[in-house]
Amino acid sequence: MVNSTQISYFTLSSYFDIGIFRYLFFMIVMLLYILIMCANLLLIVIICMNRSLHEPMYIFLCSLFVNELYGSTGLFPMLLVQILSDIHTVPASFCFLQIFCLYSYANVEFSNLAVMSYDRYLAICYPLQYNTRMTSNKVAILIALSWLFPFLAIVVVISLSASLQLCGNLINKVYCDNYSIIKLACSDTTVINIYGIVYTFTIVLGVVILILYPYVKILKVCFSGSKQTRQKAVRTCTPHLASLLNFSFGCFFEVAQGRFNMNSVPNMLRIFLSSYFITCQPLFNPVLYGLQMTKIRGLYKNIVFGKR
Repeated sequence: MVNSTQISYFTLSSYFDIGIFRYLFFMIVMLLYILIMCANLLLIVIICMNRSLHEPMYIFLCSLFVNELYGSTGLFPMLLVQILSDIHTVPASFCFLQIFCLYSYANVEFSNLAVMSYDRYLAICYPLQYNTRMTSNKVAILIALSWLFPFLAIVVVISLSASLQLCGNLINKVYCDNYSIIKLACSDTTVINIYGIVYTFTIVLGVVILILYPYVKILKVCFSGSKQTRQKAVRTCTPHLASLLNFSFGCFFEVAQGRFNMNSVPNMLRIFLSSYFITCQPLFNPVLYGLQMTKIRGLYKNIVFGKR
């Protein structure tokens, strides 16, 4: 048995030899990364530079886009290096750093989506009191909590994982995964398993309540309100629900792949689906919100096409 701090590297076994196509694959992944960076940065700049968008809804969107940049940077640079490499090894310290980035990204994403649900609930159910209920101080506190709590929780996870004694260093993924490291452990994993269950249950339960409760209230208002109210609810909630469902699908398959036997699923498809939550969500959100939000769409056209 060796302690994880004594292991100098982990080997990512899901990469396979694609010969000369590695350069084509590299270009595709690089293009995807550039698109994600440009799309999210553009919308962050649009929101920050235009005072008409300095409203809670757009500030929460800005936080969401910043998280997309953070999560993508935790995956793509290493992915690009590994595609061109013949030996798919990662230094242990960098592996734990990547785990921290990807896990905190996923948790911050859910936290941001939950906060956005609450914001839409106030805007639709209490339109006349919205400005007094959703103050600038409250916005700052909600954003701070949506980032701080996941970061602190994942620090505990990484600390517990790094202290485990391991019997190997082979990770069956194209990126570092905490659950894969736990499966390599020779020492007792009771503490980290209990912490993982409690934290996951708390996050899932908290997010479900923070999302379902507002939407139940929104549906009640829609059914009892005017046609204009229903149209406003559909217009503002559709992008959020689409983003939530898209991200939930990616996370569900990521969890399912770690817990169940996926050998019947083609390797290439398994790799794509396991990284779906971190590759497609960061591109999906800016496109979705950029097309759906009238103000953002108008300012985007002004910048790109030079319209006034």
